[in-house]
Amino acid sequence: MNLRKVFFNVAVAAAVAAVTAAGTSYLVLRYAPAGKLATSGPVAADQARVEGILRDYLTKNPEILVEMTTELDKRQAEEQATQQKKAISDNADAIFRSPVAHVAGNPSGDVSVVEFFDYNCGYCRRALPDVVKLVNGDGKIRLVLKELPIFGEDSEAAAKLALASDKQGKYFEMHQKLFSEPGKSDKEKALRIAKELGLDVDKLQKDAEDPDIKKSLDQAKDLAQKLNLQGTPLYLIGDRVIPGAPDDLFDQLKKNVAEVREKGCASTC
Repeated sequence: MNLRKVFFNVAVAAAVAAVTAAGTSYLVLRYAPAGKLATSGPVAADQARVEGILRDYLTKNPEILVEMTTELDKRQAEEQATQQKKAISDNADAIFRSPVAHVAGNPSGDVSVVEFFDYNCGYCRRALPDVVKLVNGDGKIRLVLKELPIFGEDSEAAAKLALASDKQGKYFEMHQKLFSEPGKSDKEKALRIAKELGLDVDKLQKDAEDPDIKKSLDQAKDLAQKLNLQGTPLYLIGDRVIPGAPDDLFDQLKKNVAEVREKGCASTC
């Protein structure tokens, strides 16, 4: 049994219990004689009978539970979207205009696309060609890159060296190579790529300890928490959100860029 199925079964069991309890409470409170809400005797027997009826009904009509789960998912998604839009508005400067985040594409572009990523994230790797295609095909895109090394020390080491490469003007090249070249991204891989790109490796390692780099990583982590980020990658196109790397990522990015150009953002972006 996979984890998703386990969670679903737990949710169904909880739903049965909740509906049964709610229905029982309502019926008992509705029809029990005043002053006779006892824990034993006739009322308790009626409660047990009602619980049995409700459980039997839900067991014979399980589609109701699916409908409940679907509605719950919908409401949770709507609530998360509302919270994310508020978080984007409240933290717009740190998200879109942070001095410690790298901007690729056109720094003076009219639409900002923000990406939170980890170099050891397989979905981020898969999404790279779509992101590069968007930037290369649209000269007005500001691509704001947020290093979010959530996969441990190797990811953090690669992120720090990538950020340090900005001081030698090679960040976006190194960024792409860390994703496109095979193997786990770690310090060794980052240093090898840096050497291939002609960077001063000694300077790179020294620059990686710059306090601004730690500030950049800490800021991205803080923003991820405020946005309730569930995993990488996460894309913000203005105040529009695309979680993960869907198969039609390029089309979604392009569509959202066009909407922001036409309609702007509902809040600051």
